[in-house]
Amino acid sequence: MSSRPEWFAAKRLGVGAGLPIAWQGWVVLGAHLLLMALAGLLLRHSAVAFGSVAAALTGVLILITANTTKGGWHWRGGGED
Repeated sequence: MSSRPEWFAAKRLGVGAGLPIAWQGWVVLGAHLLLMALAGLLLRHSAVAFGSVAAALTGVLILITANTTKGGWHWRGGGED
């Protein structure tokens, strides 16, 4: 077992994470969706502002997911468990 938290499952093919495997991962994913919807409502008249906020929120999601994926992020060809 890793010393870092494991909130997301690793993808079977490629690089990245799949669905959350712990409640903390679901909270992170839900918060991301909620904040994106809120930004869409508050910034609906400014595409540039929404794009900036969406990029920042997605960057934070990627950082959290990369640091809390079981087994880390690396290329997986589907042969290993």
